[in-house]
Amino acid sequence: MLKRLNHVAIAVTDLESATANYRDTLGARVSEPQALPEHGVTVVFVELDNTKIELLEPLGEGSPIAAFLEKNPSGGLHHVCYEVEDILAARDQLKAKGARVLGDGEPKTGAHGKPVLFLHPKDFNGTLVELEQI
Repeated sequence: MLKRLNHVAIAVTDLESATANYRDTLGARVSEPQALPEHGVTVVFVELDNTKIELLEPLGEGSPIAAFLEKNPSGGLHHVCYEVEDILAARDQLKAKGARVLGDGEPKTGAHGKPVLFLHPKDFNGTLVELEQI
């Protein structure tokens, strides 16, 4: 079911500072900030040869990242994203095995313009998992 690792997401309190840290200190290529109101975040992607790092900053009052940062004021690892070929088939297979899909269970459009779903962290060793259809 799983293909390659698409990205690792890190929640940050200051997207501009975090972006500068990756770009200026580590010499990484970074994307322009992208606001995703339907997900309650603004994102920047750090482009690596074999994957990406997604920097997430809260956007709006109901942002799930804001709640995460309240518990983790320095920021930190928020989720890992894996690619799947067919997100609906993956969802149905996972649900049949007892995994919990967050939200209403229907894919939403992610930062790359592709369908995404999130899986409950309690079902995956305390790690929030995002699936993205390739």
